[in-house]
Amino acid sequence: MAEEELQMEEGGGKSKKMMIIIIVAVVLVAGGAAAFFMLGGEEPMAVDASDGAMAPLEDGAAPAASNAKVGTALYVAMPRPFVFNVPGSGRDRLVQIKVQLMVRGSDNEESAKMHIPMIEGTLLRVFSGANADDLVTEAGKTALRDQSVREVQKAMQEIVGKQVVEQVLFTGFVMQ
Repeated sequence: MAEEELQMEEGGGKSKKMMIIIIVAVVLVAGGAAAFFMLGGEEPMAVDASDGAMAPLEDGAAPAASNAKVGTALYVAMPRPFVFNVPGSGRDRLVQIKVQLMVRGSDNEESAKMHIPMIEGTLLRVFSGANADDLVTEAGKTALRDQSVREVQKAMQEIVGKQVVEQVLFTGFVMQ
């Protein structure tokens, strides 16, 4: 009698182990399938010039971009944050902006690093011409960033002979 009970307990343990193994296998297969569908299988897309719609690329075709940038995106951090006063309608405000420059390719990175003092001067001139009432809004910050890009590109064009900086990125923005 005791032997029969022992055999029943062993048989029940095997079925529980088998059930756990099956559940783990199903979870792994489902996870693998989900990862495949989420991460893979997308066709490269290109923008159709006629109507701006996205269309899949033909096999072996490269996206045709007339103004495609060549090189890896590299980021050059300004050594110090910019701290300056800006006038406002109610009172003057103190602003601190941390900036990084996005450049393409190592040669542009070296040019930007070599001319950091000139870039800092240009950015400080642009920043100090801002208005506190404008900098409170997102549109004002975007306008300041766009003006910064234009002025830095213009200054680098005069010095180096090409537009070294592609974007000016605000990595920190504090206004008191």
